[in-house]
Amino acid sequence: MRVRVYRVSSYTDPETGRPGKVIELVEVRRIQQASALGAGPEEYVMAQRLLQSLMAQLQSMGLMPPQRDIIIPKITLILTEEEYDLLGVKLEVNEEFDIEFSDGKITFKPV
Repeated sequence: MRVRVYRVSSYTDPETGRPGKVIELVEVRRIQQASALGAGPEEYVMAQRLLQSLMAQLQSMGLMPPQRDIIIPKITLILTEEEYDLLGVKLEVNEEFDIEFSDGKITFKPV
């Protein structure tokens, strides 16, 4: 599964008072454009292309926000500083990793 580091924040363990990190990993899915181009009558295809180019023009002018990716929360790690160091992977915001689950282990592979 491919995940992106969405947020890294600091926290203090309420029981021990030791510093730690909260790391949120999310799956990012690209929004698929309608792929029905070429289907239907010629007028429909022409109108669809015209509408898509109009939307692209409005987005480039800043009058309409661009479509965003869908972000799906996957894993939240709450680790002490020592546990984070033992993880052996530096998790920085916007970095992507392939995560593999096998034999009771979670393996992070940088993309």
